[in-house]
Amino acid sequence: MGPLGLPEMIFIFVLALLIFGPRKLPELGRNLGKALTEFRRASNELRATVEDEMRSLEKEARETERQALEASPAASMEPAQVDSGESAMPVAAQESSAPDDKLPRYSETPTDGDVKPV
Repeated sequence: MGPLGLPEMIFIFVLALLIFGPRKLPELGRNLGKALTEFRRASNELRATVEDEMRSLEKEARETERQALEASPAASMEPAQVDSGESAMPVAAQESSAPDDKLPRYSETPTDGDVKPV
């Protein structure tokens, strides 16, 4: 359906005039205008509420991220060893023929990926 042109608008006006009469038509126009105004106001309020909630969620996410970064000051101050699937032991220790009980043990924490002695 395309936009309404002048002939279509005239036809609708004449049809409404015939159906409702000249006395009732201005009252119907006022009620229609009030209804459209109320609909616009309600939709603007809904849009504003949704935008406010989105802003508060984004602010909350940034705050949580900031707190997470502040909670691990040791990780940000010291260079972290990143787990690349290889052992964290030095190459010389890996190549030695010493028994396993004399080598230091290491474990990985699943949260930060740093390698720490057990």
